[in-house]
Amino acid sequence: MTKRNTYEGLMTRAIHAGEGPDPTTGASAPAIHMSSTFVSDSVAGFSAHDLQDDSPYLYARWSNPSVHMLERKIAALQGTEDCLCTASGMAAAAAILLTFLSKGDHLLISDVSYAGVAELARDTLPRYGVEVTAVDMSNLDAVAAGLRPNTKLVHVESPVNPIMRLTDISAVATLAHDAGALLSCDATFASPLGLDAAALGIDLVMHSTTKYLGGHGDAVGGAVAGTSDLVKQMRLEAGIHHGSILSPFNAWLIARGASTLPLRMRAHQSGAQAVAEWLEAQPGVTHVAYPGLASHPQHDLAQAQMQNFSGMLSFQVGDVAAGERVAQAMIDKLKIVHYAVSLGHHRSLIFWMETNGLMETSFRLQGEALESYRAFAGDGIFRMSVGLEDPEDIIADLSQVL
Repeated sequence: MTKRNTYEGLMTRAIHAGEGPDPTTGASAPAIHMSSTFVSDSVAGFSAHDLQDDSPYLYARWSNPSVHMLERKIAALQGTEDCLCTASGMAAAAAILLTFLSKGDHLLISDVSYAGVAELARDTLPRYGVEVTAVDMSNLDAVAAGLRPNTKLVHVESPVNPIMRLTDISAVATLAHDAGALLSCDATFASPLGLDAAALGIDLVMHSTTKYLGGHGDAVGGAVAGTSDLVKQMRLEAGIHHGSILSPFNAWLIARGASTLPLRMRAHQSGAQAVAEWLEAQPGVTHVAYPGLASHPQHDLAQAQMQNFSGMLSFQVGDVAAGERVAQAMIDKLKIVHYAVSLGHHRSLIFWMETNGLMETSFRLQGEALESYRAFAGDGIFRMSVGLEDPEDIIADLSQVL
C-alpha cells in the first residue's frame, strides 16, 4: 500500500512523509484512527487476499490510516518502496522469518543478535523443519562456508546487540544474493539513518520502533521495510494471518517521535562520542566499544558503512565481581542515567550483561565464536544507550561510580 516518498530533504521527509492536512477538518497534525472497522461504500470481497494497493480501509487488522501513515514515513526515511509495521520488534523479526522460511529451508543467522531473535531461531524454527546455522557475520569466510543450496535467508545485525561488533553488510549481501538467498538486517542499533539499506544490498531492513524511531520510551512497535513485493507477502502472512498488528495509538506516538529522528540521532551520536572518549580515559574501565572510536577494531568499516554511529556503546570494568559491584553502585547512586533495559530513548539507560549468563540462555557460543564474543565483551559488559541529556551531566553522573 505504501509508495516511496518523493521528498528529498531528510528533515522534510521525517516531518511530512505519510502525513497531510486532514481532508475533513483541516487539522495540521495527523489524527489517531482507533476504529476497528470502516464503513464500506462499495461491494467488496470478504478476504484479505482481495486487497489491492488502492483498496479502501475495511478492518483494522488488515490496514489502518494511522498505521499506514507511519509505514509511509518509515519507508521514506529508510529509502524503500514499502514498510510493514508490527506490534513489536520481535514481531518484525518473526514476520521475516515466518514469511520467507518453510520446512526444508535453511537460515544463516548472526551468532550474536537480539536475544529474542537468537532464541526464536535456535529453539523454535527447527521445530518447524527449518535448518538454522549461526555464524560470526564479521568473518566472511564463515559466512561463505555457512551457505547451503537450500539457504533461503541470511539474517544479519549491525552493530550486533549487545557487543557493538559490525558486519560488512555489502560483502554479505553479495554472498547471499549469489547463493540465491534474501538478506535481512536488524538495524535497530543503527536506526534508519545509520544504514543505507538500498546501497548496501539489504532486501529487508527491520527495526524495533520502540527504540530510536519512537525515541521516547513510551510505545512498543516494530517495522520491516523493503520492496513492495516482499512487504506485500509479509502483510498477508504476518500482519493478517499471524495478527501481529500495531496499535493505532502507538503508531501515532512513534510517528511523532520519527518526525524528530534526524535531530535526535545527531545528538545521540555527539553525546555517545563524548561519553565513549571519557570512558576510555577512566582507569577503572578496561575496554570501550563504540563505532565512532578509532580504537574500535572495525572503525574503518563503520566510517564506510554508517552515516550515523548512534548512541549505543558498551564497556568493561574487569571481571564479573567488578561488574556486579559497579552495577550495584549504579543502582544506588545514578540520578540521570537510568539503570534499565531497552535503548534508543531520550533518557540515558545502562545495564550490566554478564557473558556466561548470556551464553547459557541466548547465544550458547563455543570455540572461536565464543572467543570472538569475548574479544568485545570479556566476562561481561555494560550496555549503554546514551540519551539526549547534556553529555557533561551524563559524565558527571557516571563519574560517581567509575
